[in-house]
Amino acid sequence: MRFGVPKECAIQPNCDERRVGLSPAGCRDLVAMGAELYIESGAGAPAGFLDDAYRRVGAQVVYSREEVFGRSDMVVKIGRPTMDDLELMSPGSGIMAFLHLALAGDAYTAKLAERGVTAIGFEIIQEGDGTLPVLKISSEIAGKMAPQIAGRLLETGAGGMGILLGGAPGIPPADVVIMGAGVLGYHAARSFLGLGCSVYVLDISQIKLEAIDRAFEGRVVTAHATTENVEKFSAFAEVLVGAVLVAGEIAPIIVTREMVQRMRPGSVIIDFSFDQGGCVETTRMQGPAGGVFVREGVLHFAVPNCPSYVARTSTYALTYALLPFLKSMQEKGLKEALRTWADLRRGCYVYEGNAVSRHVTSSPADLKRLLGEG
Repeated sequence: MRFGVPKECAIQPNCDERRVGLSPAGCRDLVAMGAELYIESGAGAPAGFLDDAYRRVGAQVVYSREEVFGRSDMVVKIGRPTMDDLELMSPGSGIMAFLHLALAGDAYTAKLAERGVTAIGFEIIQEGDGTLPVLKISSEIAGKMAPQIAGRLLETGAGGMGILLGGAPGIPPADVVIMGAGVLGYHAARSFLGLGCSVYVLDISQIKLEAIDRAFEGRVVTAHATTENVEKFSAFAEVLVGAVLVAGEIAPIIVTREMVQRMRPGSVIIDFSFDQGGCVETTRMQGPAGGVFVREGVLHFAVPNCPSYVARTSTYALTYALLPFLKSMQEKGLKEALRTWADLRRGCYVYEGNAVSRHVTSSPADLKRLLGEG
């Protein structure tokens, strides 16, 4: 197969995407299997991967976006391609990215259908037990970054409360409330706890809350995410982390504007659900370019691509998560890889122009039938 890796575009003003679809190491493995790799010149530079690094592993560096999209059987990138990018794709070719089609709008899905392409979303590739293997690694990175972000925003110079996350002798640590006990919530809790914070995790799943309780041996307070509890815990939070995920869907609003109004001035909200719409009403309303803004006296962090802040680490991690799927495509072809691997098949939004996922239409086409399984 021919795989293409284009440059990434800014998701929103002052919010650049610095990751790249594949690291040189990942390209090397695919080239060794006989794949052709087309890398747009400069695509890896923001993550520290220069063109020569790709050339040394056998990838071809090309100098036009048209060539990457036009020559590739499968384009691998981070963010959703633009409408103009889709115009460059050949019928029957494919795109893999964090597509989040629930937020893209009907016109975007219609363009995918018009071009006759196959669209696979990293965020909905799913194993039989519900694990999201590609999204998982980005969630883990974001969770581990949460204290870095919170600590910076809480500083006096940033407009925060001027408190230290871990406190000091005789001075209590910050109260950190995490909405969501999934992968991101778990790693955020572990990271904040390691700094000595008082950590509280809310979720609707008793099973996830029990897992958090076991993992941290009762050192993290857990509670059901009822409206009453969300109101109660958000009111005293000095850091509130939104880590709510409904795979492939727009995130539900958990924290309302009225709840934000009850928070103390200079406290911090980090809405990691923002790439799926946001789980806090005041981030759902958007804000100034760059993703950091003040609303209702509270500092908000609403950046849709937080792992891009550590672009090199994130690119390596994403590449390793993707390689098994890309190798399967190289070995079998895209159609056969989809037909034989249910995890990959669950990640398919559109197949050759046909909407095959409930995340984009109420009446999806039968992907198994399209693949020749009956």
